[in-house]
Amino acid sequence: MSTTYIYGTGRRKTAVARVRLLPGDGSVVVNGKDAEEYFGRGTALHALRTPFRVTETEGRYSASVLVAGGGFTGQAGAIRHGIARALVSALPEMRGALRDAGLLTRDPRAKERKKYGLKRARKAPQYTKR
Repeated sequence: MSTTYIYGTGRRKTAVARVRLLPGDGSVVVNGKDAEEYFGRGTALHALRTPFRVTETEGRYSASVLVAGGGFTGQAGAIRHGIARALVSALPEMRGALRDAGLLTRDPRAKERKKYGLKRARKAPQYTKR
């Protein structure tokens, strides 16, 4: 029996998620663990399910995800991006809805580099008059 997967790659900050969708019951497995067990936080789980809600496909696809790099927020965003891209491959007619929801655009925000003479990217040392 050959199972056909639908692939999508998502990125956010320094996290990269490789998503495989297959017809199923709507479960999301992240790095071998259930999504609730992996993230534990409601906001990350809400982000994961957004592409399914927008396309009204909750419960039709199961997702198997391998994610690396970044923290929990970046990984959740990368998974959301990957699921959205995989759904476009499966359902090309949903591209407009996902695009309008902003789920197909890679979030370009990343940590700003530290500059010399400063403590962080923009924080300067305390000014002393004397």
